[in-house]
Amino acid sequence: MNSDILIKQYCKELRLGRNIYDNYSKIRATDYTDFLAQLLKMEVEHRELVRKNRNLKSAGFDVIKSFEDYEFGNIQIPNAISIEELKTGIFIDKLENLILYGPVGTGKSHMATAIGVAACSRGKKVKFYRTAALVNLLSEAKAKGELQRFMKQLSKTDLLICDEWGYVPFEKDGSQLLFQVISECYEKRSVIITTNLEFSKWNGIFYDEKLTSAIIDRLVHHSHLLVFQGQSYRLKHSTMKSQ
Repeated sequence: MNSDILIKQYCKELRLGRNIYDNYSKIRATDYTDFLAQLLKMEVEHRELVRKNRNLKSAGFDVIKSFEDYEFGNIQIPNAISIEELKTGIFIDKLENLILYGPVGTGKSHMATAIGVAACSRGKKVKFYRTAALVNLLSEAKAKGELQRFMKQLSKTDLLICDEWGYVPFEKDGSQLLFQVISECYEKRSVIITTNLEFSKWNGIFYDEKLTSAIIDRLVHHSHLLVFQGQSYRLKHSTMKSQ
C-alpha cells in the first residue's frame, strides 16, 4: 500500500490532528529522531490550539476581548495583586476572587472577559454569564428537575464570571439559587463579579439581609477589590457627540 495512504490511515486511527497528514512532508529534519520530535511538537501544538478554542467556545463570552491597548490608568488596584497577575490569572490558581466595582462603561466587563480569555489559553475552564441570565438558567433548571446537573457543570469550572451583578433585582428563589452557586464556588474555584453597586446597596438586589450578608462574606474572603473610575468609554467615544 502507498506510504502516503498508510500515513493518512494511521493518523485517522490514532486520532491525530489533520495537520499531521497535511504537513508531515514539509518537515525538514537532520535525522529520524529530529523528524519524530518535530512531528510530535506539531501534534502537541495542534492539540493545545484545539483545547484553547474548545475552552473559548464553552466559556460563553459575549465577545472576545484581550488586554491589548487596555488602559489601567483609572483603576484602583490593591497592592496585594499586580497588573501582571491579573493578566496571567495567577489568582485563579490561588482560588482568589475579583470584585470589579465602578460606574457603567469604565472597562469592568472588558477586563473580566480578557482575564477569562487568557485563562482559557492557559487551559483553564471558564464560564461567563450575565448575572440575570445565570439566575434565569438556574430557575429553569430547577423547574425541569435539572438543577443538580447544571450545578455539576458549574463545578467543573476554574473561573466563574458573573457580569452586571446587581443590574436587575432578583426574586427570593433566584436569590437563593445564586447564593447556592456562590457557596459552591467558595474556596473551590475563582469568581469574578462586575458591579456598579457598593456592598451597602446589595440588599436591594436580594431583599434579604441575612442572605446578602452571607453572599458578601463568601465573596470578599480571598478577594481583591478593584475600583473603576472615570467617564463611560462608550459615552466618551459616542458618535452622537459629533452629530
